[in-house]
Amino acid sequence: MIFEDTDFKEIDKIVAANTERLRKFNYEATSEEARRELLTQITLQPINEDTVVRPPFNTDFGRHIFLGAGVFVNSDCVFVDLGGIYLDDGALIGPKVSLLSVNHVKDSNHRRNLIPKAVHIKRHAWVGAGAIVLPGVTVGENAIVGAGSVVTKDVAANTVVVGNPAKPVHRISDET
Repeated sequence: MIFEDTDFKEIDKIVAANTERLRKFNYEATSEEARRELLTQITLQPINEDTVVRPPFNTDFGRHIFLGAGVFVNSDCVFVDLGGIYLDDGALIGPKVSLLSVNHVKDSNHRRNLIPKAVHIKRHAWVGAGAIVLPGVTVGENAIVGAGSVVTKDVAANTVVVGNPAKPVHRISDET
């Protein structure tokens, strides 16, 4: 599916409504309960009591974010979620992480058109500070993405990746 110019009117309405909710989330909400309620309005999904998203937080569409139980999203993260962002139970997202689920078409005459591809962070995976995860990437269960990495390809379960582009450097075992 490609989102074209005609789709942006509806998308822009949703983004505008979320802008006000995000302002309240980032600057007015003083409790986890208040932030959770605003996130529920942004995502149109119930947010578990043990899931925490620290402000400031930024997203564009919002309705394609799916947060499991026990998820922790640290401050200053950006979620571009039109293509879908799935954080499974226990996923940890470090500060200043960008999860990007859309790309643009290559044809310069239609470059504004978007190609959505979901980002999936599996159970108990950890994405380190300042990392960028690109559209269509799955970070496997228990995997670790090193700080500042740019993840362009899927990360296998129980694997540590680092760098730009991120490359595997270590397997995680139960003993480590």
